[in-house]
Amino acid sequence: MRFTTKEDIRAPADFVFGQLSDFDAFEQAARQRGAEVLRLDRLERPTVGQLWEARIVLRNRQRRLLIEMTDYSPPELLQFSATSDGIAARFSVDLIALAPDLTRLALDLDIKPRTVAARLAIQSARLAKGTLKRRFKRRARNYAFELEDRFAAAARDARGQ
Repeated sequence: MRFTTKEDIRAPADFVFGQLSDFDAFEQAARQRGAEVLRLDRLERPTVGQLWEARIVLRNRQRRLLIEMTDYSPPELLQFSATSDGIAARFSVDLIALAPDLTRLALDLDIKPRTVAARLAIQSARLAKGTLKRRFKRRARNYAFELEDRFAAAARDARGQ
């Protein structure tokens, strides 16, 4: 099952990429939503090979996710692979600078089953694919608005206002 969306953000690509590369902030946000997140690597800077283990509750069961950064190409590409309970996923974030202060964010999430049980779970999720697609797009749009607000605040702070 695949989900894709694109959002234009009124902020420079370097700023957007910097926000997307703030993995400490993402870890903290996941923890605030009830996930347990553990960084498994000892890399000091964002780079290929970063590895996380996350435990989340989904459909009333605790799930273990293993997430690895598979591509890191500033300021245009972040790619991750994740595995959990018979499911493999690939998530990619592409940035395209459309103008000095306008960036297109393209998200692509591809989920594939690796077991019969996972195949059944994904098949049942396909029945709700329209709803899931709308949620995916809405969350991407909300995140784009949040990044625009952060950039506007940073620009005001830089001007001393």
